[in-house]
Amino acid sequence: MAQGPAADADKSAGHSHERDRLTVSQGIAALSLDALASVAYGPEAIVVVLATAGAQALDYTLPVTLAIVVLLTALTLSYRQVIAAFPNGGGAYAVAGRHLGRRVSLVAAASLIIDYVLNVAVSVSAGVAALTSAFPGLYSARVWICVGVLALVTGLNLYGVAESAKALIVPTVVFIVAIYAVILFGLIRSTPATQPTHPSATATGTVGVLLLLRAFASGCSALTGVEAIANAVPTFRTPRVKRAQRTEVGLGLLLGTMLIGLSLLIRKFHVAPNPTKTVLAQLTDASFGHNIGFFVVQFATMVLLALAANTSFGGMPVLTSLLARDNHLPHAFALRADRQVYRHGVLVLAGSALVLLVVAQGNTQTLVPVFAIGVFIGFTLSQAGMVVHWRLERPPGWQGRALLNGVGAVLTAAATVIELLSKFREGGWLVFLAVAVLVVVFESVHRSYARIGAALHLGERPAHPEARRSLVLVPVGAVNLLTEEAISAALSLGDEVRAITVVHVDDSHPDDPHTDADTDTDAGTDIEATEARMRESWLAWQPDVPLIILRSPTRSLTRPVVDYIHEVEHEDAHDRLVVLIPEMQLTHPWQRLLQNQRGPILDLALRRHTDAVICRLRIPIKT
Repeated sequence: MAQGPAADADKSAGHSHERDRLTVSQGIAALSLDALASVAYGPEAIVVVLATAGAQALDYTLPVTLAIVVLLTALTLSYRQVIAAFPNGGGAYAVAGRHLGRRVSLVAAASLIIDYVLNVAVSVSAGVAALTSAFPGLYSARVWICVGVLALVTGLNLYGVAESAKALIVPTVVFIVAIYAVILFGLIRSTPATQPTHPSATATGTVGVLLLLRAFASGCSALTGVEAIANAVPTFRTPRVKRAQRTEVGLGLLLGTMLIGLSLLIRKFHVAPNPTKTVLAQLTDASFGHNIGFFVVQFATMVLLALAANTSFGGMPVLTSLLARDNHLPHAFALRADRQVYRHGVLVLAGSALVLLVVAQGNTQTLVPVFAIGVFIGFTLSQAGMVVHWRLERPPGWQGRALLNGVGAVLTAAATVIELLSKFREGGWLVFLAVAVLVVVFESVHRSYARIGAALHLGERPAHPEARRSLVLVPVGAVNLLTEEAISAALSLGDEVRAITVVHVDDSHPDDPHTDADTDTDAGTDIEATEARMRESWLAWQPDVPLIILRSPTRSLTRPVVDYIHEVEHEDAHDRLVVLIPEMQLTHPWQRLLQNQRGPILDLALRRHTDAVICRLRIPIKT
């Protein structure tokens, strides 16, 4: 049987929506840049800690990196299971919400949102820092450059997730190839092409457990962004779960091999921190020499660091949409634009990151101390929730899966504690405060929706609809087209219609062509003459609707109207009182600045001081 044009249209719309979603390669470009770009600062974070104990301590770079890669492997396999168990996305929030309770899930969501915002700010500022390092003359304009980069990434994501991913594929591939080339050429070389910075002979100390734990915690900053794919499963093309899982595994392999390769080079060339040259730049110099290859790698790193913010733009809007679905954020966050974009989530993320960049003056080091703490809270809650998930579901082989998640929970919990202790005084306490504030906001929104639902009697069968006696009041300022449209609309809404107007002692003639149709003030004659002119115009028009003239000796527009409505409410002659406020909808947006805003002012006063039903009628006026 032919399905007809309607079915064909639905099928075409479905295919269009699928084209706006991600493939595996696009998923790596859109959701993995944060993790991939972390190889530019993750290994360096390890070296900075170990170098304080001298050259001997740098030999522990590889063991510390291997420990981080073990944690990465556990996280990758775990989030692969999270994707299958929670195909609607949400990551730690969805897992904790089902198995650890609503309050715990809100903590997970808050911590992830904080990490997403920090990731955007850190990625953009780090990318701009790489640029200003190459061109010091731009340093004074770094904040404006940060704002420009943020605006570019935001614009790409507002245009569409798939479109932004396509734009990021080329720089992602260039960066991956460049890093692998650095590793390969470095491993082949017997001696460095350019000598890197070596540890100072005066830097000596004991390599103890505490130092290794600090190095491990610092290096774990390379793991931020691993969870973004599990949070954004709905943005993938069908089959969504398989594509998301392949993307997660691909990210784990790329990140793990790059971290191990760079750590081997650090150990081979005995690279130490340099205040003017990053560890990655030193490794590139040692592998290629100071030639065009060096500048290609630096430029690719700079671009990818700046664009790593796109990971947050892929993950956070989906997370906020899930929070909105569960009544923890305004429902507007769950709405998609034409290109399947959660526009409100994108804009809030960009606005929050903008505030951080301006406050920090584009300085990455100001933001780094609190970076990655939030995501490890989410890691731990996600792993713990998955252990409960397997114990409840008990599918074949559930013991092994639960063990994997249990090991991951222990490792991430340990990393979380180390992160908190080492960064608490540097600003880590701000994460606690921000998480608490966000949880309070989520709870407040949830309670508000609960009260609204109770007021609407959601879930109950309403009474049979019946006609009610309605009185419609129409505030007018003059006899014109706007008044005609308003009265006509009012006559179709209620059983009785009354027009009301407010006159002041110094009102001008209402038919004066230089007087705005919504304006009640100007130079004029006394109040009696003003009333007489208004009545004369009304009677000449003959709309068959009475006109009520309200005097305002204090020049207040709202007080006379509010007082009159209170009088009408006591008449008890109608079941419902409606106030219909007419407004002009002008052709050009800038023309709205020319209006006197009487409608919004009157609307606010009536909602605050009366129980009347308020309707604002916008009439298109061609100009």
